Amino acid sequence: MKMKSLLKNLSAGVMAAGLAMSAMTAQAADTIKVGILHSLSGTMAISETTLKDTMLMLIDEQNKKGGLLGKKLEPVVVDPASNWPLFAEKTRELIQKDHVAAIFGCWTSVSRKSVLPVVEELNGLLFYPVQYEGEESSKNVFYTGAAPNQQAIPAVDYLMKQGVKRWVLAGTDYVYPRTTNKILEAYLKAKGVAQGDIMINYTPFGHSDWQSIVADIKKFGSAGKKTAVVSTINGDANVPFYKELGNQGITAEKIPVVAFSVGEEELSGIDTKPLVGHLAAWNYFMSEKSPANAEFIKKWKAFTKNPKRVTNDPMEAHVIGFNLWVQAVQKAKSTDTDKVAAAIIGLKTPNLTGGMAEMLPNHHITKPVLIGEIQANGQISTVWKTKGLVPGDAWSDFLPGSKDIVADWVKLKCGNYNTVTKKCSGQVF
Repeated sequence: MKMKSLLKNLSAGVMAAGLAMSAMTAQAADTIKVGILHSLSGTMAISETTLKDTMLMLIDEQNKKGGLLGKKLEPVVVDPASNWPLFAEKTRELIQKDHVAAIFGCWTSVSRKSVLPVVEELNGLLFYPVQYEGEESSKNVFYTGAAPNQQAIPAVDYLMKQGVKRWVLAGTDYVYPRTTNKILEAYLKAKGVAQGDIMINYTPFGHSDWQSIVADIKKFGSAGKKTAVVSTINGDANVPFYKELGNQGITAEKIPVVAFSVGEEELSGIDTKPLVGHLAAWNYFMSEKSPANAEFIKKWKAFTKNPKRVTNDPMEAHVIGFNLWVQAVQKAKSTDTDKVAAAIIGLKTPNLTGGMAEMLPNHHITKPVLIGEIQANGQISTVWKTKGLVPGDAWSDFLPGSKDIVADWVKLKCGNYNTVTKKCSGQVF
């Protein structure tokens, strides 16, 4: 009898556990989980924390509209802590453990490169919101930040028209600055710039002692030719860099700096008076006048309950990426990766500067290009912009190994198709 009773109790316990597990599974199925993969600590927190907040606002707004496919969206926030291998670990957890439908995240290219093999292996979706070096197109990644032809090349063209003859390419020592500068060096030489008129310098993440480097820049700029700095310096190293420029009297009139990774968020934490007149190249500025931007800024300040919070370019990229993902899920009537990836191509959504962003077959989008001057109040005022939208180019036309390569996930179903050999040398759909 005791044995029967024990078996009965054990069976009841297993049944209860099974029912509890079923209830948990059912409860989990009531939401669509969205991964938010941004550094909330470490050297990149200065830039990425705001992107986490942006995603929370967008998800909150969508839930107020009724969610997606009849379900609420559930944000799953993780902190990879500016630790590049940890980005891969967190991505694996988000896909395998949390079962997120998509991931919005990364800032640096080294973090994206860490995540890339994981999303490809597990067939996840990553929406990447920051300008990058190109030379990549994955079926599992949608690049909503600028490719080099949507930021770096137009910025150099602008400076050339201002009479710049000597070039300092200064960057943080990782893949984005090194590849971007490789493209820019080739581009400058193609435009007739001599090797002796190009100075290239790299510093580690979090670099703080800029005295000797800025002195070298100052000396390089004293050769009698107009000189400019093209900066791909990332993260909190920008604060002491700009401070040292001011200490050594390097003004925008003497040696202008055009930054690709400094926006309103980074400027909000420093004294911008010595920076007035220096430049930034992006695809969005908070100062842009459009009804869509005015509405977004109002919503952002209300959501954060802080009238002093600023907006910036990668935030807009998340807005575009999120809205395109929502449209694609609605069109596919599913969160299945392959169905969403197929549905999103050709979809359009308003950007915040008055135009429309379209997802192209190479998984990049159309963008305007803006050059702006830093103001004393920390805002960036547009001094030049493209007349229309520029389609993102995944592969550079100025590198020998890239100029024959195209990405097309619709007709060619390939991210690196060689137009000469007629072969796809990488991932295929």
